[in-house]
Amino acid sequence: MKCRVVLLGFSLLVGGGRLLQAGELPVPKFRAVEIDAKIEIGYGVTVADVDGDKKPDILLADKKQIVWYRNPTWEKFVIAENLTKLDNVCLAAADIDGDGKAEIAVGAGWNPSDTVGSGAVFYLIPPKERTQKWEAVELPHEPTVHRMKWMRDASGRFQLVVAPLHGRGNKDGEGEGVRILGYQMPANPRDPWNTKVVSAAFHMTHNIDLVKWDQQTEAELLVACKEGIFRLLDQSRAWQAVQLSGKEESGFRGAGEVRSGKLPGGKRFVVTVEPMHGTQVVVYTVPNDRGAVWKRNVIDETLKEGHALACGDLLGVGFDQVVVGWRGKNNEGKTGVKIFTPLDKEGKTWRQNVVDEAGMACEDLCLADLNGEGKIDIIASGRATKNVKIYWNDR
Repeated sequence: MKCRVVLLGFSLLVGGGRLLQAGELPVPKFRAVEIDAKIEIGYGVTVADVDGDKKPDILLADKKQIVWYRNPTWEKFVIAENLTKLDNVCLAAADIDGDGKAEIAVGAGWNPSDTVGSGAVFYLIPPKERTQKWEAVELPHEPTVHRMKWMRDASGRFQLVVAPLHGRGNKDGEGEGVRILGYQMPANPRDPWNTKVVSAAFHMTHNIDLVKWDQQTEAELLVACKEGIFRLLDQSRAWQAVQLSGKEESGFRGAGEVRSGKLPGGKRFVVTVEPMHGTQVVVYTVPNDRGAVWKRNVIDETLKEGHALACGDLLGVGFDQVVVGWRGKNNEGKTGVKIFTPLDKEGKTWRQNVVDEAGMACEDLCLADLNGEGKIDIIASGRATKNVKIYWNDR
């Protein structure tokens, strides 16, 4: 079932038993600043404090380089380069040891058509001066390494979760399931890392997201894949998969991106880009019947190669908005970034605002308050546009 998308000036919000006029909701206002106009692809972008100055820095996995941009001047430093003969494809950055400085892992060796010999995973050991090159420690890996996250378990320790795109030896998304691995760092990161299979049930797992919906579980992941949207729960040291959506639903053709947010009133939603590298932004909401698949609502069908997704309260209204980016020219000849705001408690009606429709062929994006003003900004990397931009939140 398709939901309504309401353009500027005609939106209604259902809340507190009454209808609110559009003027009672802030209008998104972003100011674009390009901090790098000479990247090659910009596979992955994230934010973390690299140098320990309590300011979030921007990190980028580019084709051959892993770089960071120092807040607030955005001076660029190369962390590592030419890790493999093939491209880098992803990175994960977080302070996992509590010293105020980010630890960094990287996925490389990117060749999705080689489901046997491609892929690489590296942990990067920083020098004393973090603006210099870092040491790369190669870790075991599955082919077609594609996405990774640092995830905290029940003990408070972090593990690195790595999701390939394909299972080993797969052809056309068929064959062995994708082996999503959890890596446990040893006391000396140069020593062998223990790995554990989180899941081996899915195919074409394009993206993952961290969630914590249940206090009884140690850790949770959302997975977007060929078969549907799944929630993975770590229970008593065994992972359980719960299906939220899938092929039994009309219109579902697999999913590429996945994130989670809260609607007005607090109801949870999951948002995807469908199919992989697809045209649709799709919102899923909790069904009334326990155990049923979630309700599917298409809120946009105008993307071309949708490839970036995030949720956060950028408007400061107490519930989340959806930010989506696409990298191919759509029917209007545009690439860019949009923000969608839910206008009711059930996620049926959404307001759409354009953030950028000319200067960003979006490969990836993330959200962070970069200047400490209490407003969430957007950071995006562009493939064809070969740039990194900050969209400062000026609401």
